[in-house]
This record gives sequence, C-alpha cells and structure tokens, in this order.
Amino acid sequence: MDMSFLEAPDKFAKGRFDVDDDDLGLDECDLKLCEPTGFAMAPVLNPLTFCVDLKNAGQAPGGLLDFKKGTTTLGFRFQGGVMICVDSRASMGTFIGSQTCRKVIEINNYLLGTMAGGAADCSFWERHLARTCRMYELRNKTRISVAAASKILANIFYGYRGQGLSCGTMIAGWDKTGPHLYSVDDRGDRWDMNVCSVGSGSTYAYGVLDSGYKWDLTVAEAKELGMRSIYHATHRDGASGGVVRCYHIHEPDANGNGWTKLEEGADVNELHWKYAQEKGLVGDE
Repeated sequence: MDMSFLEAPDKFAKGRFDVDDDDLGLDECDLKLCEPTGFAMAPVLNPLTFCVDLKNAGQAPGGLLDFKKGTTTLGFRFQGGVMICVDSRASMGTFIGSQTCRKVIEINNYLLGTMAGGAADCSFWERHLARTCRMYELRNKTRISVAAASKILANIFYGYRGQGLSCGTMIAGWDKTGPHLYSVDDRGDRWDMNVCSVGSGSTYAYGVLDSGYKWDLTVAEAKELGMRSIYHATHRDGASGGVVRCYHIHEPDANGNGWTKLEEGADVNELHWKYAQEKGLVGDE
C-alpha cells in the first residue's frame, strides 16, 4: 500500500473540493461567512476504505487504528421532569483532544440528546434528527413525541448496523404524555429508562446515582446528584473530565421552552476540592 503521502502532511490542509481564495473574489471578512467546501481526506486511491485497507495491509503501527473513546453522560427521571448531566472531555485513547466538547445536542425547545462514542457520528445523526423532527412538525402541525423521535434515531442506527457507527445516545424530552428518557445505541437498540448513564465512566456514575436517586428529588437535589455523579466518574475515569454541564427538562413554560440549562460548566477540579472539604478532607489523599 502506497504510504508516500505521509511524507507530505501539508497535503491534508486542503479538502478535495477546495479552491484558491483568490479565485473566489472574496476578502477575509467574506471568507469568515463561508462554510468549508469539503472535508480534508487522505490523498489515497480510495479514502472511503483507507482505514480498512491500511489495517489489512499490516502497515499500521500497533494501536493506530484502535479508536478508543471515553465519556460520561447520564440522565434520570424524577418528580420535576428529567435531569441531564454530562462531562466535556473528548479523547482518543490517552490523547485528550478537547476539554470543552458539548455533549448535549439541543434538538429543539423540548427535546435534548446526549452523545457518547464517536463525536462525529453522534453529532451528525442527532442534528439530522433535529431536522427530521422539524419537518414532522411542519407537515403534521404538531410536535413529535419523545418516543417517536427516539424511534426514528433507532431506525437510522439499525439501518447502519455493522457498518462502523459508534453511538451511545440518550433522547430526553417532555411531550403531551409527560417527561421521557430513552437510550439508543448504534445497534438500533432502544430502551425507555428511568435512570441511565452511558460512556466509559458510567459504572462510576451509576454507583453514586444508585446511592442517592429517589423519585421525589427537588430540582436542586437532582442537579447536585447529577453533578456529583459526573464528578466521581471524571475522578476515576481518565477518559472523562473537563466541566460538568446540567440541563433540566420540565413542562413547557409560557414561551414553549421545555428545558433549562442549569449549569453551563462547573470545573471538575473545583468540584474535587469542594467535595473534599465537605467530607473534612484535604483533597490530596
């Protein structure tokens, strides 16, 4: 397999459909308003099967194609609606790509989605779901139910089953029948859940959730439980970290908003010292 392109990494700087800026007749300000015309792809004969071809050729360094991912997302129903909490670290193995990744997809004013697994897969398909839900609303003059939205996503994943998608998502929202929380994975499986956590840190999050969850939590108690669960997951799971973000899904208000962002980003490092102090510890034990 020809690997000579690796000797000229500058080739990756341009997408397959890129055009010289001078040929567009646009100045720098105009260019800021333009969308990229294409994704940068490997300059090989068949980019679509590049990873498979490289692996089959036996030329890939050990571990290069083991796309290890990690995250912690959780959601649970309670008397006040649904609480959604996530971390913000994007990683591939031991490499941390971002500490500010937004893992909650705001589908519309009363539906939220979370992403775990491949960020590109989850982000693309949940945004596609947002478009589909909007088209349903325009055609039927009514909002789509949470169950139907999650079923659409599950059907999409089922159609691509075995083709390499990496998605562990939750779809949560409030419709005519009340609050709902569904878990949908890349095999097309779908579950109606009361308590759910997805990602490499989910086992740690479940430990805290199981010890503090009850149906009659107040909104403040539910937020604290969710944040504490995510923090403990980030403390024990190296692939989770960054900040904790929290959303509360509730009955739509007068403006039609069915969710509220309760926490934009609480640094897990600050939470560590806060929780240690509450337990009478120094924090470096």
